[in-house]
Amino acid sequence: MQKKGEVLLSKCSKAFKSLVRRKQVDSVHVRREGHQLARKLTALDLTAIGVGTTIGAGVYVLIGTVAREHTGPALTVSFLIAGLAAALSAFCYAELASRCPSAGSAYHYAYICIGESVAWLIGWSLILEYTIGGSAIARGISPNLALFFGGEDKLPAFLVRHTIPQLGVVVDPCAAVLVLIVTVLLCAGIKESSLVQTIVTTVNVCAMIFVIIAGGYLACKTGWAGYELRDGFFPFGVNGMLAGSAVVFFSYIGFDAVTGAAEETKRPLRDLPLGIGMTLTLCCILYMLVSVVIVGLVPYYSLNPDTPISSAFSANGMQWAAYIVTAGAVTALCASLMGSLLPQPRLLMAMARDGLLPSFFSDISTSTQVPVKSTVTAGTLAAVLALFMDVSELSGMVSVGTLLAFTVVAISILILRYAPPDEVPLPSSLQQFVDSVRKQLDEDSQETERKKYDDEDIVEQSPHLSEHEEASIQYPLIEKQFTEDKKCQRKRRKIAVWNISLFCIGVVVLTSAASADYLPSLLRFSLGAVGAAILLCSLIVLACLKQDEARHSFGHTGGFLCPFVPFLPAACILINVYLLISLGVGTWIRVSIWLIMGASVYVFYGWSHSSLRNAVYVPMAYLDHIYCASSSHQV
Repeated sequence: MQKKGEVLLSKCSKAFKSLVRRKQVDSVHVRREGHQLARKLTALDLTAIGVGTTIGAGVYVLIGTVAREHTGPALTVSFLIAGLAAALSAFCYAELASRCPSAGSAYHYAYICIGESVAWLIGWSLILEYTIGGSAIARGISPNLALFFGGEDKLPAFLVRHTIPQLGVVVDPCAAVLVLIVTVLLCAGIKESSLVQTIVTTVNVCAMIFVIIAGGYLACKTGWAGYELRDGFFPFGVNGMLAGSAVVFFSYIGFDAVTGAAEETKRPLRDLPLGIGMTLTLCCILYMLVSVVIVGLVPYYSLNPDTPISSAFSANGMQWAAYIVTAGAVTALCASLMGSLLPQPRLLMAMARDGLLPSFFSDISTSTQVPVKSTVTAGTLAAVLALFMDVSELSGMVSVGTLLAFTVVAISILILRYAPPDEVPLPSSLQQFVDSVRKQLDEDSQETERKKYDDEDIVEQSPHLSEHEEASIQYPLIEKQFTEDKKCQRKRRKIAVWNISLFCIGVVVLTSAASADYLPSLLRFSLGAVGAAILLCSLIVLACLKQDEARHSFGHTGGFLCPFVPFLPAACILINVYLLISLGVGTWIRVSIWLIMGASVYVFYGWSHSSLRNAVYVPMAYLDHIYCASSSHQV
């Protein structure tokens, strides 16, 4: 019975370790089978991808609803606060993207810093986000196209929406056709698709600049009537303005698409942080300027919640401006559609490379150097959904995937700074080289210590020592100091890991208490106080704790570094978890079903096919020696 218990405990321990096994940062040592993705993108291309994905048609509609219900003229401040909140995640993404410039984005970072099981759930969530997001955007294009051409009856018959009476399903051929066109374009090559993305995004930005200039001119003529109100600048108070910030925060989602093309960037250490920063800065400036003009043209309570910009121009005698605004909305949707479909094939490719999905998805075309099979699969699925299914009710699930990714990226920054991985996995075929190098380095280390210390430095043996202890202390000097240093380092890492975990628990307790309106006030306050205490104590300990020296050699060094650690990632985690919990029970039920499906796929396929299943973990200090030994043996 005792042996059976030990065997069972050993199996459970092995299974748990496999859930948290971490992969190596892609480097010069990693040799890919097949062809590589083409490195052709510059910082300008990345900015076009990021801006095009971020600025959707939502801004053409969102500002009317938020101004009427939450902010009033203070809409601009709400966009600024939301932009600053999004910048917290952007800083974390920028460091990880430059350190680990590989396909997969948040999935890749979680796999390196946290573990395989968390990486799988993030990758599975992002698959849902990209698929539903692309389908929802595509179904929003046909109504705007119909408005642009003067009505739905003006569209060609094969693009008009129609209902299947027997099923009660509204079919949208236009949406499916657009998804297929974008899929073909993405298969043509990354440079070709990024060029089209740049053109479409430029048209969208020009439309927004027209709104800013023409609207500002009209507002100057009419005396900025929207700001001359008795209610003042904050008619709904500061709380209303903050509530508006939470709503418009989702208009900044999309800048993370830049990291999806990390493996196709010419100079990732410079261009990736630059692309993320320029994307967020341009979007924030455009959002703020448009909101300044629109809420200044007409009183906030007079804005049309469906077409706020067009109605504002029409109220001032510029009905023709509606065509320019609609053109901007259509191009914004097209750019967002391209940006939503671009990262998913690369994510599927990254997961297939790691063995968590079939190798079919990792194939790269020799002619275009893009994952054509993954692109066609993802595009076909999105086209089918866009054709038959109204996914507007599932749009909240898109936010879950994004916010989960933002949260995991911020946690990865804390792990990277305080407890970076000190071991890397190698194929089991290198086991003999691992053993020989380990033995050689241990012998060299002992020999070095013996030569470094003279006889006068050796501590005299105590008469109270046993024979075994006397035999073990031949050259004890620095060996003792070295052992104590390693113990201190392990203790510091253990303290850091525990405090990072406690911080996350405190955040969940605090945000849950803040969002639980159904609980009694006393219970909510008590839970909030406990969560806040755990959060603050763990954050103070992390702030006082020295960051790990190994962070300097982690991944590709010399790129962007996230400032104000641990406070900036901590604020990012707090904001994103609060937004996650505030999404509603219905959204979380649907997401939970999807995550349970993903867990089943991982248990029955990914866990057993993982490329790390039989990996050998070695200290990072041995890595170069092992590769040198294996290379010389092959020669």
